[in-house]
Amino acid sequence: MSGRPINGLYVVTAEADGQSGDLVAGVKQAVIGGARLVQYRDKSFDSVRRTRDAFALAKLCRMHEVPFLINDDVELACTVAADGVHLGADDATLQEARSLLGQAAIIGISCYNHFDLARQAEEAGADYVAFGSFFPSSTKPDAVPASLELLRCARESLHIPIVAIGGISPENGGKLIDAGADALAVIDGIFGQPDILAVAQDYARIF
Repeated sequence: MSGRPINGLYVVTAEADGQSGDLVAGVKQAVIGGARLVQYRDKSFDSVRRTRDAFALAKLCRMHEVPFLINDDVELACTVAADGVHLGADDATLQEARSLLGQAAIIGISCYNHFDLARQAEEAGADYVAFGSFFPSSTKPDAVPASLELLRCARESLHIPIVAIGGISPENGGKLIDAGADALAVIDGIFGQPDILAVAQDYARIF
């Protein structure tokens, strides 16, 4: 396990529509506004673009001393020397990721609304677990719903950081922190907004 802090505003990039420079500029504004972790998420099959963007974001995050994670793709994380990966149910196993990235890597696991998955992830050496969706999400409209009671249960039982995701806003995020979330993962709430810097500051203020 990495021992790196997992807390605060955790931004997850939206699917890239424009140039790499636009993506990097947006993430920079989020980091300046208070983001404590950055995850690059791109589900496309454009490997050239994904590698280019990941290298650019890894450089940016190193400059600002913010951990940089890759969604799903362990090999890409290795290629760009990312700080870690976030894995879902259909991705590489935690053991495979740890073997390739090393003990210092941050490895997070999506647990959806299943506490048992979180317990298993902790026992397997995950650095954090993520639950959600807590509120309706434009990014994943069909995501399974998660409850505040799940967060409370996880907070009482787990010893690793807990990330909440799904439709989180500066207005509703405080409820999740109060229930036990260490970090709030946000996609459209940051990158779908006209002033990324200002809204990132709004999120950061609720911690």
